[in-house]
Amino acid sequence: MSKKFTPTPHDSVFKQFLSEKETAQDFFDIWLPDEIKALCDLDSLKVESGSFIDSEMKNYQSDILYSVNTKKGSGYIYVLIEGQSTPDKLIAWRLMRYSMAAMQKHLDAGYKELPLVFPILFYTGDKSPHPYSTNWFDCFHDRKLAERIYTNPFQLADVTTLDDGEIMKHKRMALLTLIQKHIRRRDMTELMHEIVTLLSYNYYTDNQVITMFNYLIQEGNAQKPMEFITEIAKQSEKHEGALMTIAQALRQEGLQEGLQKGKLEGYQLGKNDGVQEGEKHASMKIARQLLEKGVERDIVKLSTGLTDAEMSNLFKD
Repeated sequence: MSKKFTPTPHDSVFKQFLSEKETAQDFFDIWLPDEIKALCDLDSLKVESGSFIDSEMKNYQSDILYSVNTKKGSGYIYVLIEGQSTPDKLIAWRLMRYSMAAMQKHLDAGYKELPLVFPILFYTGDKSPHPYSTNWFDCFHDRKLAERIYTNPFQLADVTTLDDGEIMKHKRMALLTLIQKHIRRRDMTELMHEIVTLLSYNYYTDNQVITMFNYLIQEGNAQKPMEFITEIAKQSEKHEGALMTIAQALRQEGLQEGLQKGKLEGYQLGKNDGVQEGEKHASMKIARQLLEKGVERDIVKLSTGLTDAEMSNLFKD
C-alpha cells in the first residue's frame, strides 16, 4: 500500500488535536503556570480564526491562537510548535514577535489596551532536551543592557517642554527642533532671529533648508510667508539662492495671498477651491525650479507634497 503524505505532518497533527477545545483545555491544564492558570477561565477557550503569523514565518512554524476570558479582561494564550529537528537559537525572539502580532490582532479588533499574551513552545525536535533559552533577553549579545532598555520606560524626547535657549545649543538638530516645537503655536516670523542665527552656523545643506521652508509654508503660521523667506534669504548668504527660489515662486503664483485668504475662509477645511488650486500651481512652480537647480527628485517631492503623477507632468508642455 502506498503511503499518503501531508506536506507538513507535524503541523497538521498538532493543529488537528489542539483545535479541539477539550484537548486544548487539557494541554493548558498541564503546561500553564499556576499563576497564569488562576487568571484564566479555561471553559471560555476559543480558537481564533486565521493565522496572524506573517508569510515569511508560516513555512517554519505552526501556530494556534486562543482567546480566553480572564479575571483581568479578555486575553490571549498563544501556542507555538517547533517541530524541526534543528532547534532555532532565536526561538525566544520568534515567540516575542508572534506575541506582539497577537497583540496587534487584538487592537485591530477595536480594543484600546494590549492583551496579555502567554506564549508556549511545544518542542518535538531530535535534540533533547531543547538546547536554547526561551528568554528573549538571551537573544541579545549584551543581555544586561537589553534588560535595562526593555524593562524600563522608553526614552522620551519631548521638545514641547524645552526652553528655546536650550534648543539653540542642539547643533544640527536645533533648527528642526525649534521649528517643530512652535509650528502650531506661533507666527514663525517671531522666530526670525533664531532661524537666521542657526542658518549662520552653516550646519545645514540646501536640501535640508528647502525642505524646512516648504514645511513652514505648508504648516506654519507666518502671515506673510514671501516677505518672511525673502528677509531670511537676505541674512543667510550660504542659503540665499535656495531661499530666493522659493520666495520667487511664491511671488509669481500669489501663494501668499492664497494662504492668507484660505486661513480666513476655511482654508484647512478645503472650502476654497481657488486657494487650493493656487497652492498646487505654486508647489509645481517651486518643484520645477528646484529640479532645474539640481535638487534631488525625492527631496523635491517630499518638500512640495506633489504626487508621482504630478512630478512626472512638471515639464510637459
